[in-house]
Amino acid sequence: MLFPSEVFLFVFLPLVLVIYYGLLRKNVALKNIFLLVASLFFYAWGEPQYVFLMIATILFDWFYGILLDKVRDKKIPARIIMFLMVATNLGILGYYKYSGFAVSQVNRFLHTEFAIPQVILPIGISFFTFQAMSYAIDVYRGHGKVQKNPLYVGLYVSLFPQLIAGPIVRYETVADQIENRVENWNDFTSGVTRFCVGLAKKVLISNNMALVADAAFALIINHDFQASMGMAWLGAISYTLQIFFDFSGYSDMAIGLGKMFGFHFEENFNYPYISRTVSEFWRRWHMSLQTWFRDYVYFPLGGSRVSKPRLIFNLFVVWALTGIWHGANWTFIAWGLMYFVLLTFEKLTGLTKKNYWWGHIYTMVFVIIGWVIFRAINLGDAIIYLKAMFGIGAKGFMDKAVFAYIAQNWVYYVFALVGCAPIIPWLDKKLENNKVWQAVYAVGLVAAMVISVSFISNNAYNPFIYFNF
Repeated sequence: MLFPSEVFLFVFLPLVLVIYYGLLRKNVALKNIFLLVASLFFYAWGEPQYVFLMIATILFDWFYGILLDKVRDKKIPARIIMFLMVATNLGILGYYKYSGFAVSQVNRFLHTEFAIPQVILPIGISFFTFQAMSYAIDVYRGHGKVQKNPLYVGLYVSLFPQLIAGPIVRYETVADQIENRVENWNDFTSGVTRFCVGLAKKVLISNNMALVADAAFALIINHDFQASMGMAWLGAISYTLQIFFDFSGYSDMAIGLGKMFGFHFEENFNYPYISRTVSEFWRRWHMSLQTWFRDYVYFPLGGSRVSKPRLIFNLFVVWALTGIWHGANWTFIAWGLMYFVLLTFEKLTGLTKKNYWWGHIYTMVFVIIGWVIFRAINLGDAIIYLKAMFGIGAKGFMDKAVFAYIAQNWVYYVFALVGCAPIIPWLDKKLENNKVWQAVYAVGLVAAMVISVSFISNNAYNPFIYFNF
């Protein structure tokens, strides 16, 4: 079940809210059980066969959490159990997400003919696997109490607002909120507002950017080179906007839904496209994933307080894993390794400590190039598209299609560019006591919500990026 769908907006969410605040208003334990059941139903709506996989993951990590809590002070048993916990989770993730890719690559390089497993990828498996691992690791580290009740571990892992598209919620962030959260009207209204903003980002901006990006990639990667260099750049920029407003829109909706039920999730995006270095970009983009790798991989490896060769190794491990996490394809691995090279360069040269005027241009050029690699079906297509962006094989510098797409979508581009910078929050803070601004903001929000719902009701183009994750 997707957030921007009629069944979620008009059936599932209203029904859950009515039961949660109506029938179960005064009983936290019953509200938790109800949210768990609702979350499992939410996942089972689209993945009925894989809801049992998620339940198994929950039970495994609940059990490992109890064991790790008991042997925390015993070094060798704790390491053995931690190894088994990691192996169990990564084994499940590896089989469902990477087994087909791994066998196909063995066949390719060793000229073997092993049968390639035909495994359907469970939606959101990378997100809920990392959250389940976070529970066991945080319990071991003493960052949140162990849950003797497996239903509460299940609620943490499967909570529907962040289940299929993040943010990745660390257990220590919500450990206390599971049993002791307090809902209030301010949080609820703030959550509704945040959800509406996220829905508009996804439906009005991201989906319309996707139409242009899809058209450009189809034109260029058909090997006929029927598009210009300008069209290649327009498509790449459109995808850059699409993925940001899609991903940040889903994060906004998740954070908003969490607030409606009394949960406070950490921010996942902080205007990454205003960054002046690649390092800054990754401090602002998908922050929950970056903090997960930082705290559970990078710091345990030694972080940056090591020799230069060791620092390079640590960065390589983190960014190779980041690429692999995103999907079973050489494009994701190449994308991750591209950032390893860039971030290593910035670390070793001290570029992150300087404020060059050209920093924003340099950062965004590489970010856009990276998104082309990320989106391409294979490395060959990525190379074809990148060559077209720099005039190799493209049909001229500019063509009429570029101006036609801009003319058709200029409103969405304007809103997208405004949304990439903290302009609205700045105005909101500057004019927080201005009744005219408050009225304009409220009317704009309602209008965006109404238009978004009309797009959804009319079955407008609504791609879902997270099948790879």
